[in-house]
Amino acid sequence: MVPALREAFNSHFTNAAYEAFLKDLHSKYPGAIEFRVAETPVFIGKEFGNKITEACEAIIDIIVDDSFKAITNRAIPPQDFVPNEAAHPHMLCFDFGICENEEGVLEPQLIEMQGFPTLFGFQVYYPEVEQKHFALPVNYSQYLGNYTKETYLQALRELLIGNTPVENVILLEIKPHEQKTKIDFYCTQNYLGIKPVCITELIQEGRQLFYINNGIKTRILKIYNRVIFDDLNNSKASLGNFVDITQDLDVSWLPHPNWFYRVSKFTLPFINHPYVPQTWFLNELTQLPGNLEDYVLKPLFSFAGQGVVIDVTPADIENIKDPENWILQRKVKYAAVIKTPDEPAKAEIRMMYIWQDGWARPQAAINLARLSKGKMIGVRYNKDKEWVGGTVAYFER
Repeated sequence: MVPALREAFNSHFTNAAYEAFLKDLHSKYPGAIEFRVAETPVFIGKEFGNKITEACEAIIDIIVDDSFKAITNRAIPPQDFVPNEAAHPHMLCFDFGICENEEGVLEPQLIEMQGFPTLFGFQVYYPEVEQKHFALPVNYSQYLGNYTKETYLQALRELLIGNTPVENVILLEIKPHEQKTKIDFYCTQNYLGIKPVCITELIQEGRQLFYINNGIKTRILKIYNRVIFDDLNNSKASLGNFVDITQDLDVSWLPHPNWFYRVSKFTLPFINHPYVPQTWFLNELTQLPGNLEDYVLKPLFSFAGQGVVIDVTPADIENIKDPENWILQRKVKYAAVIKTPDEPAKAEIRMMYIWQDGWARPQAAINLARLSKGKMIGVRYNKDKEWVGGTVAYFER
């Protein structure tokens, strides 16, 4: 992305330095990182950084519009609706592929978005370890806007804890210590003091929730929510008894579960922007495009890439019984722009926003990136490959 920085990083890279970095990275939380960590970060210059920020702000314009809740009400499956919805999502993520347009110019293209948290803790820890082992430019940062480590963690603390005693705030997940993202839970606890709690450990008394904290039954006032209903619904048979979190409970959700659905693939057809690929609800298409091979078919209510049809045929569309729950989205052309010792890698950047109560708009805060040499971003497309996996983008200040 920034040729001089890429050349400098690659020329100084050694496998020994990478192995030392990994050993250091895993040392604090042994066994907690269950995904591949890439050999290199991504360097983003100001020009491309401005493009990706412009795209995010255009999407946020739609989210803050007074009509947004009305047009996304259908996004929430009735069985997953949770009462007492917050006025806005407290966390947002926008995933962009680094792509090449018809003129050969690099530009971001939105892949997906979510009104839900991701590795907001790990992306503080991971780049700091990386910076100990590799020479990285001082005028580039993993933090967005004007955030620094200190101001970012303070903002995150104000968002998730505020004036509430930290023991009354939990991070809620399904079997948190078995999740592939558990490293983020441990980093969050280390930085903020918020403990991860399994949904099976909740205790309900009327509308109130409790958990056992160091042997003491403790009231829960705020929930940093990491439960995805798709996962919960698929896990019910193995979980046994647990509290139904769709009830009217006396807790504050951060972010509220309904926003996971509102800000999602469901929102894509409402966005008209050059950095957002054209998308339609399948049931609203009066005529299929002639170049179906240039589109991808996605189910609205399946996540982590499940059910996506990459090479679409008319038969695929004819076989869909619920077209109102599917979108047809124009494919994006990822650019293999990250030079590596063998073949170049493609990159995806996740822009991560926080939105405190009282703010008119969310603020860009931190990011993560993923590298791939396969057909799609993801572990199963990158087996036995190097210079792929999870990483971070450093943006020019």
